[in-house]
Amino acid sequence: MIHTLRAIYRRELGAYFLTPLAYVFLAVFGFAAPAFAFHVGRFFDTNRADLAPLFDYLPWLLVILMPALAMRAWAEERDRGTLEFLMALPIPLWAMAGGKFLAAWTMAALAIALTFPMWIAVNYLGEPDNAAIATAYLGTLLLAGAYLAVGQALSATTANQVVAFVLGAGAAFLLTMAGLPFVLSVLGASAPAAVTEFVAGLSALDHYNAFRNGVIGLADLVYFLGLIGICLAMGGVLVSERRGGGR
Repeated sequence: MIHTLRAIYRRELGAYFLTPLAYVFLAVFGFAAPAFAFHVGRFFDTNRADLAPLFDYLPWLLVILMPALAMRAWAEERDRGTLEFLMALPIPLWAMAGGKFLAAWTMAALAIALTFPMWIAVNYLGEPDNAAIATAYLGTLLLAGAYLAVGQALSATTANQVVAFVLGAGAAFLLTMAGLPFVLSVLGASAPAAVTEFVAGLSALDHYNAFRNGVIGLADLVYFLGLIGICLAMGGVLVSERRGGGR
C-alpha cells in the first residue's frame, strides 16, 4: 500500500512541474512573502531580530495560494474525464487522496523554504530565538496543509478549477476570520455564547498563533492534523459518491 501511495505522490508531484504551474506558484510565493514582510510588515523598522513581520502576513498569503494549488486535485481529473479511469484501477481511494495531498504539501513546503534566507539574515543581524522561529515555520506548514486539505475536499465537488479555487479560498478565508476579535464581538452581540465559542474554536488563525509564539500545544496539533484528516476523508467520500455522475 505504501508503494501505491508513493507512486501516486510521484505522479502528482511530477505533474506540477510538467506545466508552468509549479514555477509560477513558487515565483509568486517567493516574491510575495518577503514583499509583505518588508513593505507591509516594515521588517527593518521593527529593530528586532525576528521574523514576526513575515509570520504576521503568511496566513493571508496562504488563504489565496493554497487553494490555487489544491484546486486541480480532483477537479482536473473530472474535467479531463480521467477520474473514472483512476477509480477503476485497483488503487485504494485513501492512497489517491493521500498522494495528491502530499504532493501539494511538498510544493507548499518548497515555497515556504524560499523564505529561509530571511531566517539567515536575522541571524546575521542579531540573535533571534531560533527555536521559536522553527516552531513558527512548523505552524505555517500545518496551516498550509489544512488549507490544502480543505481545498482538495472542495475540489471534489466540481469539474471547474476556477470554482474549486473560489470555494477553497472562501473556506480558508472563513477559517482565518473566525477567531478575529471583531468577528467574535459581532457574533457575541447577536448569537448565543455557545455559538460564539464554537466559531472561535474553528479559528485556524488562533491555533496558528500559538505556533507563531513559539508554543507547540497538543490541542493545536490535534486541530490541524484532525482538520487535514477529516477534509481528506470528506474529499474521498465526495469522489466516491460522484464518480458515477460524470461531470
